[in-house]
Amino acid sequence: MFDLSKKIAVVTGAGSGIGESIARAFAAAGATVFVLDLNADAGQRVANELPHASFLRVDVSSENEIQQATRSILSGAGAVDILVNNAGIGHVGTVLSTSPADLHRLFNVNVLGVMLMTRAFLPGMIERRAGSVINLASIGGVLGIRDRFAYCTTKFAVVGMTKCMALDHAGSKVRFNAICPGRVETPFVSARLKEYPDPEAAYREMAATQALGRMGQPDEIAAAAVYLASDESAFVTGSALIIDGGFSAGK
Repeated sequence: MFDLSKKIAVVTGAGSGIGESIARAFAAAGATVFVLDLNADAGQRVANELPHASFLRVDVSSENEIQQATRSILSGAGAVDILVNNAGIGHVGTVLSTSPADLHRLFNVNVLGVMLMTRAFLPGMIERRAGSVINLASIGGVLGIRDRFAYCTTKFAVVGMTKCMALDHAGSKVRFNAICPGRVETPFVSARLKEYPDPEAAYREMAATQALGRMGQPDEIAAAAVYLASDESAFVTGSALIIDGGFSAGK
């Protein structure tokens, strides 16, 4: 089960955290993986450690860079079966402490990046009548979270985009799903914790908000991505899969 051999996968933000774990899990399941990341050192490191992988440095908010990467990938691989829109950034603040520039910065990566990447690879999937697009949203895409105005705004958009694309392209047999993780121990979260006056206290508080009493691990999110990328999930589209250790169970 969950065999991804002979499949070609593109994973953005694959140089660390959840994206790295997804790239590794896909490779372990047999896929050829294109590792995309803005951080060249991190992305190249991941690609070098996988059996069938290549790295491309891409800023997902740049249409020109995405077009260049798409041409490179398709000229070599011929087709892409799986697209994971994982690249994302965060911000701590309320509507009053978030500037328009802050919101634009998050929108360009978290929302526009998903749109541009999908537009690049979806036509080929539609032509072949097969494909799986997996968008990394967040528990902050289905629930409001304090001091995460811009982040939640963009992640709610990702969930909405996923559902709309699933409906619009259901007839093409291309599937669209979102994964909504709760708190996961990643470099991304570690960076956010440093923004708090007492990072250690913030860590304990974040861990305690999950009913299971801990944060998730990137591999636990990657396992869900493997399922959604596989043929075993052929009847799953338009879903927002919550993986949050019970964070939302009582809300």
